[in-house]
Amino acid sequence: MTPHLWFDLSVILGLACLWMGTMILIVGGLPRQLRRGEIPTAPPGTPEAFGLWWLDQYAYIGLTVLGVGVVSLITAAVG
Repeated sequence: MTPHLWFDLSVILGLACLWMGTMILIVGGLPRQLRRGEIPTAPPGTPEAFGLWWLDQYAYIGLTVLGVGVVSLITAAVG
């Protein structure tokens, strides 16, 4: 790949990941482990506990995608 194409792909990937990660965090919020104040809980094995677990996983996916976007944009800026 040419350097120009690598830069373009890094910027496109970075902006797309920033957008998607931000949208996921807006919908799902932060994981319960990173929140302050009252943290919702549910008895183990209940549908509510599964829902809380799923939202935590969704939030971690959003943080990961957001991080990939930041790293990709930094790579494009440096490289």
